[in-house]
Amino acid sequence: MTKRLMVGRVPVGGGAPVSIQSMCNTKTDDVAATVSQIRALEDAGCEIIRVAIPDQAAAEAVDRIKDQISIPLVADIHFNYKYALMCAERGIDAIRINPGNIGGEDHVKAVADTCRIRKIPIRVGVNGGSLEKELRAKYGGVTAEALAESAMGHVRLLNRFGFDDICISVKCSDVPLTMAAYRILSEGTDYPLHLGVTEAGTPSMGMVKSAMGIGGLLCLGIGDTIRVTLTADPIEEIYAARKILRAAGLRKEGVNLIACPTCGRTRIDLIPMAEEVERRLAGCKKNITVAVMGCAVNGPGEAAAADIGIAGGRGEGLLFRKGEVLYKAPQEQLVDALMKEIEQL
Repeated sequence: MTKRLMVGRVPVGGGAPVSIQSMCNTKTDDVAATVSQIRALEDAGCEIIRVAIPDQAAAEAVDRIKDQISIPLVADIHFNYKYALMCAERGIDAIRINPGNIGGEDHVKAVADTCRIRKIPIRVGVNGGSLEKELRAKYGGVTAEALAESAMGHVRLLNRFGFDDICISVKCSDVPLTMAAYRILSEGTDYPLHLGVTEAGTPSMGMVKSAMGIGGLLCLGIGDTIRVTLTADPIEEIYAARKILRAAGLRKEGVNLIACPTCGRTRIDLIPMAEEVERRLAGCKKNITVAVMGCAVNGPGEAAAADIGIAGGRGEGLLFRKGEVLYKAPQEQLVDALMKEIEQL
């Protein structure tokens, strides 16, 4: 079992539930826009939120943002260690740094000392694109061993300055490589691990990469907190993370949507109907199974375990609950009728 650290009020590691993270894409010094996005992400299920700190204006906005949100706030720091110190002074809950790009050891020591005094955890974040030249040369490029060695080198540097409240991430866009790096860390250290596949892409491919990489590691018992990276609205990252955790058996809340693949028996326009149901249930946190089926064969009988569902017919469909038919409805009214029944569950 990994060590436990606290990111604000959220425990990470030590057997705590795997937490869901995302990152704002607003300008951090636009406090109103950033707070608005964070609140929307929290409503969707985000539990830890990160903001970029590229300049002094962003660092100076931290306390104003924190005053208006309820989930922990993480500062993403690159190159300028002074921004980390400013964020710490303004009450940041955690800091993400790559100690290799914030200057000399005296800069790392300054951050470690401040975070230790204020009990602020640090995530050591190593990406394939930021791997040190000497490690690239040693291993012949970006490898799992190189990523793990880089991360642990940064950890030892923080340890040298008396800091041990650490979480680790080793991300790249290559799924097998990322998984191998995390497995090396899992076998060699007990620090909490922040999982992710970086630059995963648009939702169509990014979801597949994240489900394989993050979900695969979670099924192996590896990982304490996750961030799905998608080239999309950050809220899509939260929905994807919830689905991954549910598929891995680590979360129960949220809808389990089942739908048949359609065949020659289908007499209803099922595909757009299933997509509409999925879209309208994206924010639903009820622990229910909802079925969208194409015909009587794959309807109430095949999906008898579903809490609620619909099955298509010729121009109309059935609503059913636990395999028992409730009533018929015209095709164009089926989804609305389904939503009404779900509201009453």
